Amino acid sequence: MKTNILRIALLAVVIFTMNSCSSDSSEVADTNTNLTSKVVDYDYNEMEVTTMDLINKYRVSVGLNPLERINHISFKSEEHDEYMISNKVVNHNDFVARSENIIKVLGAKKVGENVAYNFNTAESVVAAWLNSPAHKENIVGNYTHFGIAIKMDPDTGKKYYTNIFAKI
Repeated sequence: MKTNILRIALLAVVIFTMNSCSSDSSEVADTNTNLTSKVVDYDYNEMEVTTMDLINKYRVSVGLNPLERINHISFKSEEHDEYMISNKVVNHNDFVARSENIIKVLGAKKVGENVAYNFNTAESVVAAWLNSPAHKENIVGNYTHFGIAIKMDPDTGKKYYTNIFAKI
């Protein structure tokens, strides 16, 4: 009886952990790069710039290259923030579609994603990501470029974050 309860509890923990994941990555080999158009304009807010700067400062402090920002990646991040806000969720739904778009449009070889919710400062979200092994893996991963979007839910005032990394 105790063994069955333990198995059920373990299964529940595994399912919960998989559903509350806040870091994801994808790799694809050969793709066609002419299927969609590249977004070239993106207006960064101060918090987005600060968050990217903090990520790059951390990468440099541990001997890694700073990442270059790409507006198209930030645009894809913004689309996901808008999805999360309109659906009142924090997740990686449609990450495969976002990563495939970045692979096709930008020629990326690898794509990863961090999401977050309800942090008030760039420092607090970066610290939380660095304290989470899965998020940190993306921050220190073998990437060359990134983009970010931080958007506020107009109903609740809470912020949603999507940070996408790419190796190009």
